[in-house]
Amino acid sequence: MKWLALLLLCVSSLFVAPRAEATTTCSITGITGLSFGAVDPTGGVVNVSATLNYRCVYSGPLAELFGSFITACASFGTDDLGNLSPRTLVNPSSDRMQYQVYQDAVGTVWGTLGNATYGPRTFILSIGILSNGAQITGSLPVYGRVSAAQGTLSPGNYTGTLTSSLTYSHNDALLSLGLPPATCTSGGTGGPFTVAGPTMTVTASVAPKCTFGAATDLLFGNVPGLLTAATDQTSLLRITCTNRAAYQLGLDNGANASGTQRRMAAGGAFVNYELYKDSQRTLRWGGTLNSDTLSRSGTGTEETVTVYGRVPAQAAVAAGNYSDLITVTVTY
Repeated sequence: MKWLALLLLCVSSLFVAPRAEATTTCSITGITGLSFGAVDPTGGVVNVSATLNYRCVYSGPLAELFGSFITACASFGTDDLGNLSPRTLVNPSSDRMQYQVYQDAVGTVWGTLGNATYGPRTFILSIGILSNGAQITGSLPVYGRVSAAQGTLSPGNYTGTLTSSLTYSHNDALLSLGLPPATCTSGGTGGPFTVAGPTMTVTASVAPKCTFGAATDLLFGNVPGLLTAATDQTSLLRITCTNRAAYQLGLDNGANASGTQRRMAAGGAFVNYELYKDSQRTLRWGGTLNSDTLSRSGTGTEETVTVYGRVPAQAAVAAGNYSDLITVTVTY
């Protein structure tokens, strides 16, 4: 009986020892940058993707007899303000572009271990027996999205960084007869271990942009009798330009001009008129950049610009309906 007990003790030691002599190590080996490219602040969402690569290695003198089951959690940290939702990118003017990083295409926020609301991405791996020194590699898709309708964003390059880390536990099972740990922090024969990963760079850009809404007609109305007094009216231009984007609005001389004199025509007759940038009608509005155009800066929302028109007193002309066509140009 003494010899049998001794034999059983030796066999038991043989099966227990390899657990201490086998090692599972995992890490994040690389993350591609998350580049949103050019973003239109007044447009819809922008979706892009990146890739997180990982590797696990199983080794040890007696690892041939054991398999390793691994439960891992990949985390992404906060932005530079300490926020997880929304995360933001920043430009040199300190404007903030809202974006998010997701674990999947349906919109599960990719957060960090220990955060009850925005957790990490959990995944399970296994390495079979006869695999001493073997490694398993793989990748996880990273889904990025810039929110829609961020009209106050100004032109420039936006950047940000996110730290990454990998937390894992492993179960070393004889002849691979086992299960992975319940979580990346509990239920394993080894771990939990946390290793820092590379930093993911996130970039986007905003270019100046202007779009016209509408322009109302400039109607001087009916002028009874002779043109012995000036007639004033106004028109409205509606335009939306990127916040802080410098732009110039130019008006050409129309379809019936004589030199720089704007004219409305009816048959072979003409009525002189003029367009101005100010209500006093002293600043002629033309189309020469940096000279007589109207210079402004965008707000990211629709703006209404007034065109001040005047038919000055002039020699009488034949009765009729006089008109002209002006082309409006925006340069930004």
